[in-house]
Amino acid sequence: MTTLETSAPTGQEPPPVRDWPALDLDGTEFDPVLAGLVREGPLTRIRLPFGEGWAWLATRYEHVKLITNDPRFSRAAVARGQVTRLAPNFAPRPGSLAWADQPDHNRLRKPVAGAFTVGAMKRLRPRAQEILDELVDALVHEGPPADLVERVLEPFPLYVVSEVMGVPDTDRDQVHSWTRQIISLCGGAEAADRAKNGLYGWITDIVRARARSAGEDVYSMLARAVARGEIGEEEAVGLAGPLQIGGEAVTHNCGQMLYLMLTRPELMARMRSRPDERGPVFDELLRWIPHRNTVGLARIALEDVEIAGHRIAAGEAVYVSYLSANRDPEVFPDPDGIAPDRDPNPHVAFGNGHHYCTGAVLARLQLELLVDTLLDRLPGLRLAVPAEDVEWRRQTMIRGPRTLPVTW
Repeated sequence: MTTLETSAPTGQEPPPVRDWPALDLDGTEFDPVLAGLVREGPLTRIRLPFGEGWAWLATRYEHVKLITNDPRFSRAAVARGQVTRLAPNFAPRPGSLAWADQPDHNRLRKPVAGAFTVGAMKRLRPRAQEILDELVDALVHEGPPADLVERVLEPFPLYVVSEVMGVPDTDRDQVHSWTRQIISLCGGAEAADRAKNGLYGWITDIVRARARSAGEDVYSMLARAVARGEIGEEEAVGLAGPLQIGGEAVTHNCGQMLYLMLTRPELMARMRSRPDERGPVFDELLRWIPHRNTVGLARIALEDVEIAGHRIAAGEAVYVSYLSANRDPEVFPDPDGIAPDRDPNPHVAFGNGHHYCTGAVLARLQLELLVDTLLDRLPGLRLAVPAEDVEWRRQTMIRGPRTLPVTW
């Protein structure tokens, strides 16, 4: 369905507004609606299932990088009005890095930056490996077949993120229940709001309780920053929520990676035959996998900006698609193919600009540990069902297999 609404003229007619539903896609299929938008032009217009009006969509690598680096496009301004969006609920919280512009963004990120550095991840690695080994030991002890999602891919990121954040063991299952509901599209706004209220109420209590903690966990770091007056309590809570939720993405990204290896023998052979050279393959899979439905968070143009021959007027909403940017043939030859030794590979799977994913190094560590450990510990790893019988998540923002039954 399209409508021919108009925008400020630049000598070029604005593209029609395309409805973009959140499709339930099987496997690693690239979203056909997004593929059509890419063909239509570098800048198109979309209407998502919730919110109001329409928004611009940039699909080419060049323009995605431009918009995400340009201070004329504001995340903070989105909170001042309704925009078309994927999620039913919309309530940016004070302190949320995702909705902060500079210089606030750096001020908010500073208290937790030390928890996500390369050095911090090196220190975390032995503990993360220990957690993973315990899960895989139990898997090996019980023997095949097994569901990798249930037994390893879900619990491992939850335990690791909980370790980094400082979640007590007794609270981890409840926290996981909240985070899963928050990223789900099932249950509507009420269910999502209940989960958010539960999680953010719990975070508030734990930040207050750790005001005098000397711990190096994120909640202790935030509590000390509040006590020093560097950030407010509301900001600390808003900062922590998305970091706590981030483990969900690792589960589903790794699920897609393993599914690809299990259904493409040449890819599995490459990973097994050259274990010391898996790094470039991880980068290529991060570039290639369609890790989410539609798009993430919008920006608002603070002034008129011309891109690709169209004028984006001040006050109009703009989305970028990192998925389509990662398939731009101008940057990635044979973009729809998986090239394990692609070099260079300047993918934007973790975002770009000052909104580059805070937990990118942590996510990469977990993905590498998961794949390395499972391939090394489970010889002959293969699907226990036909590929077409693997069940995929439905009604969710982050795509991935719901189950991954394997044998070895």
